[in-house]
Amino acid sequence: MKLPIHRWFRYSAGFSAKWVEQEIQRHCRDGKEKINVLDPFSGSGTTLLAAEAVQAKAVGFEPHPFIHRVAQAKLGWGNTDTYQLQKMAEEILKKAQERNTEGERPDALDAPLLKKCFTDDSLNKLDALKDVFLADFDNGAAEHELLWLCITSILRPCSTAGTAQWQYVLPNKKKAKVSDPFSAFSLKMNQLIDDIGIVGKQGWLSGAQILRTDARDPQYTAEDAFDLVITSPPYPNNYDYADATRLEMTFWGEITGWSELHSSVRQYLLRSCSQHSAKEKLQLNILLEDDVLSPIAGELTKACRELEQIRLTKGGKKTYHTMAAAYFTDLGNVFHALRPLCKKDGRMCFVIGDSAPYGIYLAVDKWLGELALAAGFTSYSFEKLRDRNIKWKNRKHRVPLQEGRLWIEG
Repeated sequence: MKLPIHRWFRYSAGFSAKWVEQEIQRHCRDGKEKINVLDPFSGSGTTLLAAEAVQAKAVGFEPHPFIHRVAQAKLGWGNTDTYQLQKMAEEILKKAQERNTEGERPDALDAPLLKKCFTDDSLNKLDALKDVFLADFDNGAAEHELLWLCITSILRPCSTAGTAQWQYVLPNKKKAKVSDPFSAFSLKMNQLIDDIGIVGKQGWLSGAQILRTDARDPQYTAEDAFDLVITSPPYPNNYDYADATRLEMTFWGEITGWSELHSSVRQYLLRSCSQHSAKEKLQLNILLEDDVLSPIAGELTKACRELEQIRLTKGGKKTYHTMAAAYFTDLGNVFHALRPLCKKDGRMCFVIGDSAPYGIYLAVDKWLGELALAAGFTSYSFEKLRDRNIKWKNRKHRVPLQEGRLWIEG
């Protein structure tokens, strides 16, 4: 998160960019001069930017509309005129300062979440930056998208609320250090411009693509099959990726509250949280009948039936039973979709973590490996990186978990 361009917007990532660079270079040393890289769960573009750093061709899929725009803005660095970007930023800041001084606020940000997260002064300044941008600088040009990203990326540093960058917003938890929006905008813009100069001197190859499409059924026709897939799908650990961007989407007027997250974002994502499965009222029997689950049907059915019963004894009665079945259905479909996109001697790495909702263990590495074999890949192995869920003080569930790399061959 200290690397140029990667640091422009902090978002949950399952691996480091430097590790991706090393894996691509290692793959090239294995006999390939140039390779094609795919990330079917691109997030904010870690794999794609790492590929650009080592001059590899890369494509990514990302269905989250807001995060797709973030990644696309970052990938636009190579088409950016930094002189023009600097002039535009200075103009936005000057007009925003004038508007703020005049007390104008025609597009007041009155959403309850924003009022909880910002002081009136910060909210007025952020609103002024937003209004000037939308009035004069929102036509999709690379420079304009970086202006949008610059404003977006300062929201959390300027908030008084607990807003770790990729976590949920915690309005009741206050921060001691809060940035002034106008100062934060200037500092962030200087960082963007400096970083473009740095990667230009380092010889990065621009041109990676990120498509707003679903890895379960990607609307994509490959010109060349992929040599290497590096990705980290959502874990089945109930993290709601839609809620993770609620602050930013509320600020830009894309949603008005939590209730709109499903229609705006969550419905497009892998089903890895109980909020998703509950909203869609999924039926366990129907899910378990899907042929894509046949390689793991016995073990998965046993776990889901246990979850179906134990949830009734819990206060929240979370729908982990249907979430688990839907999650593995989705990943099974992903493997089937990826098989025709990959070369016969290609390789995939899925950085994954297992899970134990309500204390019922889900053998994610084994089950995903079996689903990959059923989709036509030839072998899999799991490389454990670290233990998880082992500091059990005040924890309700004491099942040891692990995180690591699922390597899939062929």
